[in-house]
Amino acid sequence: MIGPMRHRLAVAAVAAFTAVGLRPDAAEAQQAPLTIVSWGGSYTASQMIAYVNPYRERTDRWVRVVDYNGGLSEIEAQVTALNVTWDVVDLGLSDAVRGCEQGLLEEIDPAILEPAPDGTPATEDFLEEGLRTCAIGQNVFSTVVGYDKGRYASPPQSIAGFFNLERYPGKRGLRKNPRVILEWALMADGVAPAEVYDVLSTGEGVNRAFAKLDTIKRQIVWWDNAATPPKLLAEGAVAMTQTYNGRIQDAIDGGADQAILWDGQVRDIELWGIPKGTRNKAAALDFISFATQSERMAEQSRHIAYGPARKSALAMLSDEVTAKLPTAEANSQNAIWSNHGWWAENQERLNARFTAWRTSEAGQKAPTEGTAR
Repeated sequence: MIGPMRHRLAVAAVAAFTAVGLRPDAAEAQQAPLTIVSWGGSYTASQMIAYVNPYRERTDRWVRVVDYNGGLSEIEAQVTALNVTWDVVDLGLSDAVRGCEQGLLEEIDPAILEPAPDGTPATEDFLEEGLRTCAIGQNVFSTVVGYDKGRYASPPQSIAGFFNLERYPGKRGLRKNPRVILEWALMADGVAPAEVYDVLSTGEGVNRAFAKLDTIKRQIVWWDNAATPPKLLAEGAVAMTQTYNGRIQDAIDGGADQAILWDGQVRDIELWGIPKGTRNKAAALDFISFATQSERMAEQSRHIAYGPARKSALAMLSDEVTAKLPTAEANSQNAIWSNHGWWAENQERLNARFTAWRTSEAGQKAPTEGTAR
């Protein structure tokens, strides 16, 4: 994992790329720059080390990296305007599915992917969700609860603790998105992990989740950027927060007095996608082929605690690294996989419901679902 000094250097490199890219020399000026879009912070730092810098050295191509906060709105705007300026985008699975269905992403033939070192074809080496029509898997991450170790003599042991303000007082950090927090609300209210999406598929289940959220609404600190949660903990702005396991692990490895509650973790997968109509399609495919090689994926996991999307890459990692991953056996109690199909179908509807709830006054009666879906 990245040590404190190496981490600062890596983040500085990200800032330089994000702000201005690399200045092309005369030879590079003949090539269009390749624009990679990701999430910033220590996550993009790990990608710079594992993928971007090695690719730049191999091809001598001008590469720039920009940050975004997820979603498809910017991709849709570029595609609709016939002015696509992004070439490769780091996507969540539900966005990859919806983007493909809506014609916003290029199809990617898995034949471009390199086999595993032992010759196993890529189609047999990737995790099941890692090969999509318009996207190729990169890493497995989890949304978890991070907490300030100094706040509680007896730390929370289950996701229910996140909603228990009496036993575990303090502010709660949440992302401005209904994903994960609705699943957590139901699990904290006694729904078995295997039944979460069945319950959420009913109007009564959605109402039940929002009713649980009502119990902590007055204590919520909202965030947008994935780099924010460890900072909120470090500043004492929150006692617990929704966060990504790799982000908080990076903070812990850097000396932060923080810890991870793995119970109820919601696993997901990040994928590479190509916006429809990019002028750099050939270069984008070449980058994805390079970045999804087994050793490249393993290298990212050495710098941030996200599991690789290839089995052969996982086999390259030490026990010390593997123990910090969301897929480690010790971290897997009550874990669930985010149901990308369910979210692809319901995201827009629940976004509207969630925004109305979030912006209403605390204590105001929550909007309710009508008929069951």
